[in-house]
Amino acid sequence: MKDDASFINPKFTIRQALKQMSREGKKCLIVVKENKFVGTLSDGDIRRALLSAKEMDSPVQEIFNQNSLFVFKKEFSKNTVKRIFLKEKYDVIPILNSDNSIHKIVEWIDVFSKEDKGENLKIPVVIMAGGMGNRLKPFTQVLPKPLVPLNEKTVIENVIEKFTDLGIDKFFISINFKGKILKAFFEELNPSYSIKFIEEKKPLGTGGSLQKLKGVIKSTFMVTNCDVVIDIDHNDLIDFHKKNKCDLTLVASAKEIVIPYGACEINDEGYLEKILEKPKLDYLINTGLYVIQPSILNYIPKNSFFHITDLIEKIRKDGKKVGVFPIDDDSWIDVGQWEEYRNAVKRLN
Repeated sequence: MKDDASFINPKFTIRQALKQMSREGKKCLIVVKENKFVGTLSDGDIRRALLSAKEMDSPVQEIFNQNSLFVFKKEFSKNTVKRIFLKEKYDVIPILNSDNSIHKIVEWIDVFSKEDKGENLKIPVVIMAGGMGNRLKPFTQVLPKPLVPLNEKTVIENVIEKFTDLGIDKFFISINFKGKILKAFFEELNPSYSIKFIEEKKPLGTGGSLQKLKGVIKSTFMVTNCDVVIDIDHNDLIDFHKKNKCDLTLVASAKEIVIPYGACEINDEGYLEKILEKPKLDYLINTGLYVIQPSILNYIPKNSFFHITDLIEKIRKDGKKVGVFPIDDDSWIDVGQWEEYRNAVKRLN
């Protein structure tokens, strides 16, 4: 079969499928058994599974779409698949031989340009860059954390590039610690995109400065920490946020944590039941990237130290809808402390 990166066996785990999607840049995998087409597995299928508490080591045969659309080779034409793409907005359409084996896979980009799918986003992005960067000392004793070098660019340039690649050109940057240096950097850089600074006269936490944007931002917007580089399809994120009618959506990384010891499991009588060697735990970790409705800014107190986690808890208690958008751990690079910074340098080489 051609393009093995698009294919997956139903016995593969959700973890393996998510890794394959991230590694190959695929949003939909073709599920094959004994070289025969049996269905498709989309990133949406995986998100729904994780949000319904499916374990990462569950086989994809429990979650893939067994009734997915396909076209037989004898019925195939470019106009046929074009009509299907336009109607259903699929990412891929399998073309099958008469025995249900794969003839080829047609992707959206094979019949349309990128722009036809509306991949250019025009929403504002807020970058929280006012922190002191204590975990990256001694770099941050000289430079603000956003200007720490990450290969041939600064951290904040790497962050911004993920958005400008999608056509986003309007940014707000909160500044406090060494803010004058950050402003001078962008003045000299003179970027093609628009930047407005939110100046904190005192530290306002990871969310307090957003209150200054009340009445300024009037549409759905994104907020990101200045020390995370996330490689995802932001169009999917925005679609998820809107379709689920969320007031705030956070992006969460599916992270596996391995305990490097034998863990003791105790029974009800207090005796040893068994020892689990190097058990693995799966968590969805907050990455620091959010989609927010402008009305949520009303919940942030004026000129007060206020973390974005405080905001999430406040709106959740008020009955607002907080969504979670899971991504693979390999799609998220955290450069906020030395160990992660060193890993980021290696991954971006």
